[in-house]
Amino acid sequence: MKQARQYGNYLIVVVARDKTVKKVKKRFPQNDENSRLEIIKKSGLVNEAVLGSLENKYQVVEKYRPAVICLGYDQKAFTENLRDKLKEFNLLNTRIIRLKSYHPEKYKSSKLRNRD
Repeated sequence: MKQARQYGNYLIVVVARDKTVKKVKKRFPQNDENSRLEIIKKSGLVNEAVLGSLENKYQVVEKYRPAVICLGYDQKAFTENLRDKLKEFNLLNTRIIRLKSYHPEKYKSSKLRNRD
């Protein structure tokens, strides 16, 4: 989130829904969507945190019309059609930034899970 902050003055974080995580990763997340949402909100690093839509994964893009979209270094889900969706929403100047990993050997969620 600190990296994403560098690209704009208002940071909105979209928290994936539990059902979406299950579909993409074939398992439910360690913490439920409401817990993750609250953690993000309380972090002090974001202006707003919202749950993603279950029906339309691009709904938040259409609603908030961002100038910049920052994606995690390993985020693959729902990114393949993102440029097309931006065109559809007439967001031709929206930049897509792929963030750098932050010590993935230490902080990647799969590594943290294996420590338990």
